[in-house]
Amino acid sequence: MTATDTTDNDGDTKSGQVAFAHVSRGYYPTIVALFVATLLISNVAASKGVAFFGSSDLTLGPLQILPINTDGAFFLFPLAYILGDVLSEVYGLRAARRAIYLGFGSLLLMSVCFWVAIELPAASFYENQAALETVVGVVPRLVLAGLAGFVVGQLLNAVVLVKIKERTKEKHLWARLIGSTVVGEFFDTLIFCAIAAGVIGISTWADFVNYVVVGFLWKTLVEVIVLPVTYAVIGYIKKREPTYA
Repeated sequence: MTATDTTDNDGDTKSGQVAFAHVSRGYYPTIVALFVATLLISNVAASKGVAFFGSSDLTLGPLQILPINTDGAFFLFPLAYILGDVLSEVYGLRAARRAIYLGFGSLLLMSVCFWVAIELPAASFYENQAALETVVGVVPRLVLAGLAGFVVGQLLNAVVLVKIKERTKEKHLWARLIGSTVVGEFFDTLIFCAIAAGVIGISTWADFVNYVVVGFLWKTLVEVIVLPVTYAVIGYIKKREPTYA
């Protein structure tokens, strides 16, 4: 709509011209979309249990080293923290918080939709009801654990990164990325395990410590390994984001 156009009480343009809202030219909407998509895909893929070196048995004191038990989203979920770092570093705490709330709402909506889909009466020709319930079945305690861990972990990740940046300015990006990940991933993993332990079969203190430590170390290690990629993405967006200052 041009500057000379006016609208009536129904919001229609009186000039008769076709009007559209402007889409942001920045990278923020794209990054948020990838952030939310990563969260949704991760939560479905995580329904598969994965074991590496399943035939091995290696312990270090009370900590079980092998086999490595994880889930089908182990390779994807850390990407959410990388994208969260990009949002916090480039766009600030308020913009990162908005993306986190959008992610939270999307996860909650997905859970409700899966629950409704499962509860709907199955057609006589539909033979996959049990499989559907196994893959996307909603377990309230697991949903609560995932949502609580995600919100707390991502918010702490964003806050820590921004607070460090306020002190270091544009220097020491590695310190912001690693420091925020250590705090965010630790509390994310701890909260999830504390709430969901009984549901996923963790019944002893040793198993609980193992699950928390392995999950935390893995997620943190992934972000450290891909640090050069995160550096490159942040640098690319900073140079091309017209509003970055």
